[in-house]
Order: sequence, then structure tokens, then C-alpha cells
Amino acid sequence: MKKSGAEKKKVRRSSGAIQNGGNRDPNSDTPPRKQAAKKDVFQLFAEKLRDHKDLVSRWAVLQETRVEYFRGKDFVSFLRNHPELKDILESDRKLEIEEIANVLLRKNLLVRCDRVVKTVRPGKRKLSTWPAHLEIFPEQVFSENDAFFAWTFVKRHPLWQTLLSFFWPVLTLAICLFPVYPHGCKLFILYTCAGVLLLILSLLLVRATIFGAIWIILGKRVWIFPNILAEEATLKELFRFWPKKDEEERPKWTARLFYSIVAVLVILLLRHHAPDEAARARYQKRVSNIIDDVLEWSPRLALSGMMEKQQPVVNATEPNNFTDESKARSEKVVSPDDEGGETFPEQHWEEEITGNLEDMDQDHDQDHQQQNHI
Repeated sequence: MKKSGAEKKKVRRSSGAIQNGGNRDPNSDTPPRKQAAKKDVFQLFAEKLRDHKDLVSRWAVLQETRVEYFRGKDFVSFLRNHPELKDILESDRKLEIEEIANVLLRKNLLVRCDRVVKTVRPGKRKLSTWPAHLEIFPEQVFSENDAFFAWTFVKRHPLWQTLLSFFWPVLTLAICLFPVYPHGCKLFILYTCAGVLLLILSLLLVRATIFGAIWIILGKRVWIFPNILAEEATLKELFRFWPKKDEEERPKWTARLFYSIVAVLVILLLRHHAPDEAARARYQKRVSNIIDDVLEWSPRLALSGMMEKQQPVVNATEPNNFTDESKARSEKVVSPDDEGGETFPEQHWEEEITGNLEDMDQDHDQDHQQQNHI
């Protein structure tokens, strides 16, 4: 008797289940699908290391891509100071530090790099501790001696960065709507932005002044807030106050003397061409007028101004009352000095002007007759 198609499918499924059950580990209670979906322990270990603040790292350019990297010796010292992180590796927690790093390299979680500039630049004593440009090292093996390792996976973004990405469009829209804000809100934004800008410019000026004075007098390079203008720096490094140790050669006394003379000449030139009080007052008035135009603008005033500029349309068949009133008003001129509203007819002004012209003609004729008599 032949079996139906449904019975054949049941037989195949049962045989496949028996084979899978025979190959399954009896000591494992986790289903096969859950085992496959389980994340790699080395991936978790690498993410934990990258998020840890004690592992010193920097940003550099690797093949036109910005990457975060660290030094081999810092990796070894970090794991020696934090051995509890090895517990993430579970069964592989007893591996040596070099073996763990080699496993990360084989899993493409790390890539070994080397500095692009391998020679000491003129004016410096040694190579840069943290190079800004890297290239891939041929041998992907862990080493402590002048070796750099870059993370290859994308770092998980924290919640505040996700919220900030949604906040930027809102901020852009708020900036575009600045003209319609209330007057008090405009003043607050204006003074806040002006204060922040003044703080930044003052900080840069004080920073440059301190550097120039110490460089000319002592011959040392001291930059307070050394990373304030850095393109690639964390928030903590950006506001670090104390400068780094000067690793460059001491400048020559001739260069220091030359730049000191240049600084004195620049100061004297600026003092000589400084604007006077009247020029400062004019410039202040001009700037204040521009600011007032921005602050006092409102949609209501703009619309009312546009309505006033529109001329009324008058029907030719109807009596033109507006024209008659305008003619009546044009016959009288109000004096600006008279607050009581006293009016003078235009005829009075015309007679006065005519009399003055006649007097001038008579004086001109008398002068001409006297010259002829002489």
C-alpha cells in the first residue's frame, strides 16, 4: 500500500528531528536557535573596553576615515589594573592579555596600525605620542612597543546623542523663527549670544597674550586650554586647562627679539590709528540702529506698513471726497514749531517770496546804475 504525501512529510520531519537530537549536546539546555542568536563574548568584551573611561584613546585618520585608537602598552596596563573585565569572556577569561588581543584581531574587532610619519619633524626632539594619521600595519599581531590599535566596529550611541539628533532640526526651526519672537525673548537671546561670543574672544586673546609673553621672556611654549581649538577632542580634553609639556627645541634669542619688536610696533600702530570719541559714537549709533531694526521688527508692524503704502482705489463715477479733503489740507501748512496747531495759507508764503524777489531786483538795478555813473 502506497503512503500519501502527508505521511511522507511526517516521516521526513521525524527522521530529521532524530538526527538533530542525536547530534545535540545532552548537557546543553539552550536551544540551538538561542545559541546562534547569543552575542559573541569577545564582542561584548570589546564594547565594554571601548566604553571604559580608563582606557586612554584618541581619534585619528585611517585611510580617509576617522577612527578611535589606543596604544598597545595602554591596553596591557589597563587589563592589569582591571582584571575583573575578563569575567565577560566566561570560559576564555584565563587567557593572557596578548592572546586576548590576538583573538580580537582575528575577529576583526581590532586592526593594528602604524604611524604615517616615521621621521622626526624639524624642531622636535621625538615622534608624536599620538599621531593624527595612521596606516594599516602589515602584520596583524599584538605588540606593546610603539603599536597602535583601532576599533573597527561602530560604537553604540548613547541616549543623549539620539535625543540631540532630534533636537537639531527643532533648533534650526527656532533660529529661523527669531524675527517673530517677543521683544523680551529677542533681548535675552541677543545678550546671551553676545556674552558667549565675548567670552570666547576674550579667552583666545588672553591665551595668545600669555603664550607670547612667556615665549618672548622665557623662551617656553605655554598654551593654556591647549585643546580649545582642536578639531578632534573629547569634551573633557577640550576644556583641559593645564598645558602639555613642551617637547620642542628652545627658540633662538634672535627670533624672540624680532617678534618682540614686531609686537611693540603693532601695538604702537594700533594706538596711533585708534578711532576718536566721535568716530566711536558714530559707529555705536550705526550698530545700535541696526540692532534696533532687528529687535523692533514684528509681523504686525510689517503688515500695517504694507497696508499704509497701498493707495486707495477710487471709483471715477462717485464723488471724490478724499481728493477734496487732500486739496483742502494742502492749502494749509502746519508749522513744526507751533504746538497749538496755528496754520498759514500758502498764498501768504507766495506773496512773501514774490516780495523778496522784487527787493533783490531793485538792489541789483541800483548797483548797476552806480557802476555806470562811476
